[in-house]
Amino acid sequence: MLRCMATIAMTILAGAAVAADPSAEEAAILARIQAPRFPARDVPITDFGAATDGDAGDAIARAIAACAEAGGGRVVVPAGRWRTGAIRLESNVNLHVAEGATLVFDPDPKRYPLVPTHWEGMECRNYSALIYAADETNVAVTGSGVLDGSATEETWWAWKSKADRARKIPVKQTADRDRLVEMVAAGTPPEQRVFGAGHFLRPNFIQPYRCTNVLIEGVTLVNSPMWEVHPVLCTNVIVRGVTARTLGPNNDGCNPECCRDVLIEDCVFETGDDCIAIKSGRNDDGRRIGVPSENIVIRRCSFKDGHGGVTLGSEISGGVRNVFVSDCRMDSPDLDRAFRFKSNAVRGGVLENIRIRDVTIGQVGKEVLCVEFDYEEGAKGDHRPVLRGVTIERVTAAQSGQVIAIKPIPNSVVDDIAIRDCVFRGATAPPDIRGGDVRLSGVTIERAK
Repeated sequence: MLRCMATIAMTILAGAAVAADPSAEEAAILARIQAPRFPARDVPITDFGAATDGDAGDAIARAIAACAEAGGGRVVVPAGRWRTGAIRLESNVNLHVAEGATLVFDPDPKRYPLVPTHWEGMECRNYSALIYAADETNVAVTGSGVLDGSATEETWWAWKSKADRARKIPVKQTADRDRLVEMVAAGTPPEQRVFGAGHFLRPNFIQPYRCTNVLIEGVTLVNSPMWEVHPVLCTNVIVRGVTARTLGPNNDGCNPECCRDVLIEDCVFETGDDCIAIKSGRNDDGRRIGVPSENIVIRRCSFKDGHGGVTLGSEISGGVRNVFVSDCRMDSPDLDRAFRFKSNAVRGGVLENIRIRDVTIGQVGKEVLCVEFDYEEGAKGDHRPVLRGVTIERVTAAQSGQVIAIKPIPNSVVDDIAIRDCVFRGATAPPDIRGGDVRLSGVTIERAK
């Protein structure tokens, strides 16, 4: 058994953003976040000809248009199994998927028109998200029904197939992803970065884009093509009571990108990638747009499978600040890490004022806390990744690999990381702290027997 009460510290960086009263700061954020309100008007999709034995896409579109024209309300998907293509929301419309209802999204790419979007933190025109809204106010997806993205190894997931890598043949997505990265580096205008038909960049599941007052509540998501809930450049966002249970490639659960005032609460994540990953744009696009993700509260969530529980990065070039995580539970041998911060010298970004408290961890496969500034390109770039002002307190773990792994790169900053009053049992390897200002106080680390 190893009891860690020591301090590992270097000079504290001047100007580090540390909240004098984190509880007051979190309370102020929560006071600003309000769920959108909708008129007491229900518009059933069956009133527009939707039937379970056909395709309901056109009926859903007509119901949304009629609801918006009437001043807003709920577009109701009743119990049953309904097939559709892309759904585009309008202002003041709540798409309500009732108990017993399943919306099944056709995996035919032709059903998803080109729209302005962000793909892995880069602007382009690509396939619409399965549920999409752009420049709208007061939009929601609610209910206790199921959204089925129909992704399989024969449909969307085939574009990034592990089997292709195993057979040492080109993964379909790779050439288009690399081309988009090159376009960003070359400064190609976003409207000229056109993908879609003949290309292989998978759509996200739910993407409100440049919207205000967004609510995603109650629904269960399965078989997502890629990222699941991906608000971009949005303000006042609530993701509440959502179950994301989809294990395909890059199936991140909730990825707020360049968003302000976000509440994620009472959700369950069992995902094929990071459960929650906070983003702010990739490389030059993130710096050009220059909008950080900020004022984000995550509470009472359950994390099962995934690469990371709460992750910041890696598309984090615009920075992130003021993130509060509390009263969560993480537990799975297939959850790699609890708290993950990832960037590199190509992406850069300032990550600051992160507060984590009262989290119970049954087991994680690798680290409880991991700082990966050596991620992908590592030190091969000119932009400094910065992590500062992190407090982790009253976190317990029953089983993990390394409790702490801090992997800085030359010229990066890891500053003012305080871990206190935590108990980590069943660690299979000692901490690996390669640099930075990391202070442990009242921390117990017990090695597995």
